[in-house]
Amino acid sequence: MLVYIHSAKCLGIEAVPITVEVQIQLGIGIHLVGLADAAVKESLLRTVTALQAKGFHIPGHKIVINLAPADLHKQGSGYDLPIALGVIAASGQRQLKGLEKYLIMGELGLDGSIRPVSGILPMVELARRQGFRGCILPEESALEAVDYSDAEIYGVRTLEDVLRILEEVEDPSDLLIWNSALYRKALEAAANPRREYMDFADIIGQEGARRGVEIACAGQHNLLLIGAPGSGKSSIAKSLAGILPPMSLEESAITSKIFSVAGRSSGTLGFIRTRPFRAPHISASKAAMLGGGSGDNILPGEVSLATNGVLFIDEFCEAPKSMLESLRGPLEDRKVTISRLKAKVEYPASFMLVAASNPCPCGYYGEGDRCTCSPSQRLTYLSKLSGPIMDRIDLQLWMHPVETSALVRGGKAEPSEAIAARVLKAREIQRARFAGSGIFCNAEMNSKQLEKYCVLDEDCKTLLENIIDRLGLSARAYTRIIKIARTIADLADAPQIQPQHLSEAALYRFLDRRNILDL
Repeated sequence: MLVYIHSAKCLGIEAVPITVEVQIQLGIGIHLVGLADAAVKESLLRTVTALQAKGFHIPGHKIVINLAPADLHKQGSGYDLPIALGVIAASGQRQLKGLEKYLIMGELGLDGSIRPVSGILPMVELARRQGFRGCILPEESALEAVDYSDAEIYGVRTLEDVLRILEEVEDPSDLLIWNSALYRKALEAAANPRREYMDFADIIGQEGARRGVEIACAGQHNLLLIGAPGSGKSSIAKSLAGILPPMSLEESAITSKIFSVAGRSSGTLGFIRTRPFRAPHISASKAAMLGGGSGDNILPGEVSLATNGVLFIDEFCEAPKSMLESLRGPLEDRKVTISRLKAKVEYPASFMLVAASNPCPCGYYGEGDRCTCSPSQRLTYLSKLSGPIMDRIDLQLWMHPVETSALVRGGKAEPSEAIAARVLKAREIQRARFAGSGIFCNAEMNSKQLEKYCVLDEDCKTLLENIIDRLGLSARAYTRIIKIARTIADLADAPQIQPQHLSEAALYRFLDRRNILDL
């Protein structure tokens, strides 16, 4: 008897259908075909042991298991459950009437328990597009998909739960993920989220940096913080999480699918609502930053995991130059394409880069006579930030240590809540502006959108021409200044860009001067 079980695999953040075909015929042995990797081949032993633990017998005939299409590599342990169900149905030990109505994934334990797998969100979207009644998934994995309320998402713990659904003898609605105890527990935890970020009220002084950070968050612009040790660079960067606006549903879906494919969201309730804040160490490899893997099993890297959020890199100038230069493509294209001999995968990478660095090797250039570095050492140090990288950083902020009197007697500054309200208002203006265009903020505008939404009058054009000539900026820096000015205008609730907005935007490009040592 030949039976079909529907499952899937992920290519990037999209899923493609995989059909598990099981046939039992005369002969001996169990044969698994269909370009399966070691984890899938090992599933045979897990599956046989789990079936025997649950009282099922393994037919003494030839069992052929095909994972179609046969020219696509299959990885992971998610095919355990479909294979086990195929053996049960093909041998006639149970009548599984609903077997072809659901997309089914799950790893089997030796006792018949079902363990979570990665990539659930793209698979649920595939099931909806393909017209399946729903999905049968491990309970922890199904928790990720609770926002897809138009499909039947079953969260199962054991093989018996799956059989109960597929036999269609009794009502299995208690196994729907929304009716589970795990869902109720996660709902209670989500009602009281833990917030561990630093409040801007605790950051004394640094008014210029606070303003620059507010502009960066309002338009999702890239930001570079330069200053002496102890000037508050890391504190400012880590406080960003408190003023970032919540993600829209569309943004949440994209970010959540990336985390799902990476296996980072198992056990989370629905879509990720908090913007990601990724802070990899400067020793991270290019593969860790951009993503990588063997064959077509390519996982997203830090630039993709930071999509719609923040990628914070401390000690930016100390990072290997190859790692810094690898950021060029994602910063410009807002996506990353990873190519291998037999596969090419594209991941979103629309993030806000926040970098922090000292101005020189000793760290005290610009702070009186404390710097012990020679001019050539300073130039060599800052030269690690190549022209192409600096072109892609929208705002450059120089931070000086706060005076002792301000630290001792300064009191509290403006809290994150007040700044977050202004940032949210500016983001809502942009969300309405770009509705239906596939982008969400000013930093993502292309040249056509720049012409449409950033119209400059004659005074603005004259001022911008003088700025570009005086600073010797590139064409990319020119467009970045306009985007920053558009964000400043949004914060001021101004319908059009004004000269003062352009002037302020240009102040944040001080490292683009022809001689950076003349600061």
